[in-house]
Order: sequence, then C-alpha cells, then structure tokens
Amino acid sequence: MPLYALVCRDKPGTLPIRMENRAAHLAHMQSTGVVVLAGPFVGEGGVMNGSLVVLVVAGLAEAEAWAAADPYALAGLFGSVVISEWRRVIG
Repeated sequence: MPLYALVCRDKPGTLPIRMENRAAHLAHMQSTGVVVLAGPFVGEGGVMNGSLVVLVVAGLAEAEAWAAADPYALAGLFGSVVISEWRRVIG
C-alpha cells in the first residue's frame, strides 16, 4: 500500500486547542492502525505549531478521510493541511 504524508500547520495562537485535544489526537492515531510515523513541528522555544503524519492507506481518499476525522482537524486547529503520496527512500 502507498504512503501518504500529511503536513498540517496550526492556525496562529491555537496552542491551547492543540493541548486540549492532544490526548484524543494520539488515541486516534493509535486506534486507526495506519500511522507509520508522526510528530509535531516546533517553532521558537520548542512550541508545537503543526504536525507531520505519514499514513499507510489504499489511496488519497482514505488519507483525506483519516485527516478529516482527526480530533485536531475537528477542533479547527489547522490553518492548512497538505496531503501527498510519499515514497520512502532512506530509513
């Protein structure tokens, strides 16, 4: 199955939304069984300001559905989300 990378950037000033929904977001990632790797982007002072998530799913539509069901997305955290098919070369 192909891999899809989600590059999600938080809206400015939404760290409280991220923190309020973090446990649900992590549970979503673990329960779906399609996340290959994931982690936050960080800005000045180590403040989280976005997410990178790599999924193993059948196609773009499945990646989009996963992203739409993410508690962070449902809470309105992200200002932008880009989903692209991704190929691992190293690692």
